[in-house]
Amino acid sequence: MANTKGQIGVTTENIFPVIKQFLYSDHEIFLRELVANAVDADQKLKALASAGTFKGETGELKVQIELNEKKKTLSITDNGIGMTADEVDRYINQIAFSSAGEFLEKYKDQTNIIGHFGLGFYSAFMVSKKVTIDSLSWQEGAEAVQWSCDGTPEFTMGKGKKDERGTTVTLYLDDESAEEFGTKGKIRSLLDKYCKFMPVPVVFGKKTEWKDGKNVETDQDDVVNSIEPIWTKAPSELKDEDYLNFYKALYPMEEEPMFWIHLNVDYPFTLTGVLYFPKIKERMAIDRNKIQLYCNQMFVTDHVDNIVPDFLTLLHGVIDSPDIPLNVSRSYLQSDANVKKISTYITKKVADRLEEIFKEQRSQFEQKWDNIKLFIEYGMLSDEKFCERAMNFALFKNTEGKYFPYEDYRKGIEENQTDKDKKVVYLYATDTDAQYAGIEAAKNLGYDVLLMDCELDSHLVNMLEQKLKDARFARIDSDTPDNLIPKEEKVKPEMSDGDKKALEELFKGALPKGNEYTVEPVNLGPDSAPVVLTQSEFMRRWREMSALGGGMNFYGSMPEAYDVKVNMENPVIAKIWADKEGTSDLLRQVVDLALLGKGMLKGKALAEFIARSEKLLG
Repeated sequence: MANTKGQIGVTTENIFPVIKQFLYSDHEIFLRELVANAVDADQKLKALASAGTFKGETGELKVQIELNEKKKTLSITDNGIGMTADEVDRYINQIAFSSAGEFLEKYKDQTNIIGHFGLGFYSAFMVSKKVTIDSLSWQEGAEAVQWSCDGTPEFTMGKGKKDERGTTVTLYLDDESAEEFGTKGKIRSLLDKYCKFMPVPVVFGKKTEWKDGKNVETDQDDVVNSIEPIWTKAPSELKDEDYLNFYKALYPMEEEPMFWIHLNVDYPFTLTGVLYFPKIKERMAIDRNKIQLYCNQMFVTDHVDNIVPDFLTLLHGVIDSPDIPLNVSRSYLQSDANVKKISTYITKKVADRLEEIFKEQRSQFEQKWDNIKLFIEYGMLSDEKFCERAMNFALFKNTEGKYFPYEDYRKGIEENQTDKDKKVVYLYATDTDAQYAGIEAAKNLGYDVLLMDCELDSHLVNMLEQKLKDARFARIDSDTPDNLIPKEEKVKPEMSDGDKKALEELFKGALPKGNEYTVEPVNLGPDSAPVVLTQSEFMRRWREMSALGGGMNFYGSMPEAYDVKVNMENPVIAKIWADKEGTSDLLRQVVDLALLGKGMLKGKALAEFIARSEKLLG
């Protein structure tokens, strides 16, 4: 067979079913696309007027939406540039030949055009059995044109009757779409979702007022959008009240945000927006997808995972950029270098704002710390560049409720809390009530104790041990108070291997089943507790990380492991050890006392402990 060359043909017969079923992820997008085209037509006329090409009166540029529920028709009318018959043939009959690109190139300094693909108009056929276009161009001497198509390759085009500049697109809704989209309430909700910040007034019917016990239409247009949302303005033009009112408009059921960040960059990409730090009621019940993405004030999506770093998807607000690459349906983000640059910029801007508040409004920053801590720790753990910046403004909070920057805290504790290996030891508690005894014992030794009760703290302390030079973290109940920061080598009890084994068997027999125990004889002094129950810092930390989904499921499936330190210098232990057989109640009592201190003594075991206490005291 000889080699041949040719061109693959795409016919409208093939493409109409694709448009109707697969081009757009949601059929409701049709209204956004048609309103966007109408807005573009108005914006283009404005650009022509600014350039001096159009010398007539633009009038009040707007987009009018009209729904006839009985006839099942929906029309979108603009008073923009309109189209000639040649332009309809070029931009409508030739699918995907968009006029936006060439217009942008010619008038790039005068306007912002939403459309890029030339396919938005055809979204009308997802919901319509027939679509008509009536248009009159702005050009002098132009004739009105009418175009009609029933969703097949056949169309009709001829002289129209329109006598005012602009374009009207009329949709004859099919039965299924009329049921879904053919009510004023539904159209209003779609306009509110997709068009509430379009840069040209969008009118849907007339405003109503309550009169004689019912709503009565007035003669005033009902404009459904705000054409100048706050992100289009300079921060110097805005007050705190403006930002708060905008937040309430976006999230009417939310509490006031803690603070916000105004984004505004025009090189090497264009990006504007406002991001808010919301108040968190329950730290692990956080709503994502609260950042809305716009393209020249047209709503695109509230899924911004590819643009905003993962930890900042916890924020609320708006991002608007014509430079974020969308696919043909404008529903899914495409990945390219610009997206990475935008993500990096947003991260830097957030870090700048946090550091600014830390330096200039320190007391307010401390007041907000408990609420923003989760954001910052999440960012430090997931974004290396953000972590570098955050090390300058992140705070420690101690059990007395005082806040310290990392560097200041280290300077405050390193003299007293440096161990024999020259490591600065950061002591911390996760529950001030449950770990009260350990906290007080540490304070009596002159130590300070941090409060680290955030769900991410197990991961954070792991990371900080890598970031902070010659430092380690120890939870207050991970060892005896004087062993948490050992200043010198401890003298261990002199015991034979046989005695150590006997001691281990004796105490393991008195401990609850189901856990792993390591019994160790130690010298803690005659006045210290007879038995101290601790958990390995390493094992406990990895179990907590596993529980939070840190990928350490091996540790999460293992039984709880405890270190049982038996104080051989305590007189009660000396008595038990001297008379192993005759002190079983006393043995059980000291073990249960240690369990009680860990909150591990409950139910029947607790009742038996109380009964033994009464017997021993009696």
